Amino acid sequence: MNDNMTINETVEKKKPIISVKKLHKSFGKLDVLNGINIDIHKGDVVAVIGPSGCGKSTFLRCLNLLEMPSAGEILLNDEYLFKNERVYLKREMKALLALKKSHQFNEEAEEKYQNLKTQYEDLRKAEKQIEKIAAKNVNLLRQKIGMVFQQFNLFPHLTVLKNITLAPVKLKKIPQEEANAKAMELLKKVGLEDKANAYPSTLSGGQKQRIAIVRALAMEPDVMLFDEPTSALDPEMVGEVLKVMTELAQNGMTMVVVTHEMGFAKEVANRVIFISEGVIREENAPEEFFENPKDERLQDFLAKVL
Repeated sequence: MNDNMTINETVEKKKPIISVKKLHKSFGKLDVLNGINIDIHKGDVVAVIGPSGCGKSTFLRCLNLLEMPSAGEILLNDEYLFKNERVYLKREMKALLALKKSHQFNEEAEEKYQNLKTQYEDLRKAEKQIEKIAAKNVNLLRQKIGMVFQQFNLFPHLTVLKNITLAPVKLKKIPQEEANAKAMELLKKVGLEDKANAYPSTLSGGQKQRIAIVRALAMEPDVMLFDEPTSALDPEMVGEVLKVMTELAQNGMTMVVVTHEMGFAKEVANRVIFISEGVIREENAPEEFFENPKDERLQDFLAKVL
């Protein structure tokens, strides 16, 4: 460690930007996420891989509450985006009540049930307070998380420049002239400054995705989330998008990338996680992850995709 680094700087460096604990998500009776735990630190490039339907995209969308989690907690820069632990207690209480109906409800079970009931009520009050604070902060916190989707999601009726400057002007109250200058600077970095006045319908898929990345960057986020950003592109356009993402990573942007691009995961990410059946089954540095996988399902998955 650098002798000049203060204790506060050391602590700050170790504190995660995003902290996820016991994250669950269900759609009706279908459990998609079954207890995700992960800390993401400044400068991390986390590649998320796994079979179709394993919960990768749902996990990513839960990070900025595009999907509302069913249970668990998510913190961004040490502030709650979401917290709900009551669901775990509710399940235990439900199991105990089932015992009661089957006449196996003894004194010990009754005492446990009453304790759970008290804990549940205490949690309910605490989480209600967190919900009030989170409701006030959620839009401000979301501004710190950029999102890039599979299908670009550009506004078709707005020019490229308007697509990029809309959020900074409306949400951050940045003057239009200043937002335009920043947008042009970002467009130049991705080689698309000549497309500022074009409409999305005139662009190729690769160009649209680079514009989508620029649009997210214009909000100056702390973290960038990418949901399979190359999956909708023609093969010859994949490289131009991955090049932009690689440059972002090299410049220190914190990134979480759901991807099928194993080359990107190997060469650019510093952490790779494998999700299967809604849980993280393996996490490691790329070299160890790909060369010496421990989990049998990961071994099987890599044998099919590499």
